[in-house]
Amino acid sequence: MTWQPDSETADLIRAYCLQNALQYEGQGKAGSVIGRLMGERTDLRAHGKEISPMVASLVEEANMKAGESGLESIREELRSLAPHLLEKQVKERRQGLPELPEADAGKVILRFAPNPNGPLSFGHSRGVVINSEYAKSLGGKLILRFDDTDTVRKPPLPESYSMIEQEVRWLTDIEPVVVIASDRIDIYHQHALELLKMNGAYVCLCSADEFKQHRLEMSNCPHRCADVEVNIELWNQMKDGVLKAGDAVVRVKTEMSLPNPALRDWPALRIQDTDANPHPRVEIGNRWKVWPLLDFQSAVEDHLQGVTHIIRGKDLMDSTRKQLLLYEHFGWVYPETIYWGRVKVHEYGGFSTSGMRAAIEGGEFTGWDDLRLPTLAAMRRRGIRPEALRSFWIELGLTQKDISVALSTLNSHNTKVIDRGSPRLAFVRDAIALELDTSNVEAPSFLEVPGHPEHDEFPVRRIDLSNGTVHIEKSDFEMAKQENGRMRLKDFADIQLSDDGKAILTSIEPEPGANIVHWNSAGTESILYSGEENTLKRESGILEDNTYPDGTMVQLERIGYAVIENDALVLCHY
Repeated sequence: MTWQPDSETADLIRAYCLQNALQYEGQGKAGSVIGRLMGERTDLRAHGKEISPMVASLVEEANMKAGESGLESIREELRSLAPHLLEKQVKERRQGLPELPEADAGKVILRFAPNPNGPLSFGHSRGVVINSEYAKSLGGKLILRFDDTDTVRKPPLPESYSMIEQEVRWLTDIEPVVVIASDRIDIYHQHALELLKMNGAYVCLCSADEFKQHRLEMSNCPHRCADVEVNIELWNQMKDGVLKAGDAVVRVKTEMSLPNPALRDWPALRIQDTDANPHPRVEIGNRWKVWPLLDFQSAVEDHLQGVTHIIRGKDLMDSTRKQLLLYEHFGWVYPETIYWGRVKVHEYGGFSTSGMRAAIEGGEFTGWDDLRLPTLAAMRRRGIRPEALRSFWIELGLTQKDISVALSTLNSHNTKVIDRGSPRLAFVRDAIALELDTSNVEAPSFLEVPGHPEHDEFPVRRIDLSNGTVHIEKSDFEMAKQENGRMRLKDFADIQLSDDGKAILTSIEPEPGANIVHWNSAGTESILYSGEENTLKRESGILEDNTYPDGTMVQLERIGYAVIENDALVLCHY
């Protein structure tokens, strides 16, 4: 005998399905409900085969109800069935970012410091959002600093400077103070010379392998004890080009006995072959021979700009330790530092800016806004809003724990932002044209359907039926043929498919048992583009006639949100 839940368990399952659909804005997932049930009710694990299809059906039903009647209908049913789940949802949600330690209102200065070897990615947006939100809430200042002093391993991309500035403004809605490190090389040189003069650094002539051995053995480099005058002479030879790339580096004096090998006399400045690898900014070019490494440049700049708080990934803890040792030499006070853990988004994998740049230059992707890429340019093209990115990162907060999330979490935040401003349209993929047979039931010559089911500020959708044709998706047609041939054309009428390919109108009023499908009559042949798992998906179909301009976000019935773009559609999310 097939297992059936008792009434209490059935109510629990239904309540969890409703809560999931509500939480994810009508995009509920059966898997998360099943996982929760099995985690909380171990007695149900033996009945997984029966529970899985039950949950899938209830989640689908709740999602459909949310789409047709709105989220409030789900909320009302859940309030009647299990009101405590609504209360729990509110209680568990943290509001805003945690308090910033040692922060004085009006005096905080934070910075976001990307390498401009490409525009910003989704991962970069975390640093932009968190730093800017603290700056705004505390009446402070945000510095956008371009750390562009590596012309060899991560050469800057000239156009990325303006792209990043524009993206930061878009994401934060504030005007940052812009600092470009390559404009300030002489300042870093002055601090390097000062450090040499105070005997806090020295010019090391060891090869990379030779110094590696000293580091492993915790033994001093033979150049470490050179007189200040000797170091200054070698420093001048580095700057004048007498010494070449690889011949010498300036090292900060720490202790070769330190437990962490990375901290032992770490390198601060080096010679770069800027004749072979000039800086991409033409005003810089090969003007300088000696360039600071990031830990030195960043530390000096943070002090000069008066940065009060540094917020960054916990993988950069060694940078903090190095810079603290440098600050001790200069007698500076190090900024308050906060770390966060990694956030992995399942759908984005292991993209890096350097890797994306190489793939774009190699023709694998069409540009930085290619829909398959996790860049802000691509996300903006798909219709992800800055408010959604801000609320997403604020909700995750500053925990040092590594987190793994699904893209649907961001999509849920975005839905809350875009839904009210997204009129509804029908896009019929892989369309089949059916002759509408009205011999039994009279049909109107046109329909008027609200542009949005909950808001009346959009133009009414006027659907012309005079041509006697309706388009439905091939998958809906095939499913109906396998069953009883019945379906309901959403907002219109019930039909029966005939053997000769007609849609016989059977009732204007809905009758029980008919699956509801989206459809259209007259329309425009269009393409729906979406980026999925490194693949650009292209689906042809017929888009309902409309007068919305390019850039309009719409909700395609039973598909998802999309942006109208050049007579096509770009899928935002399902």
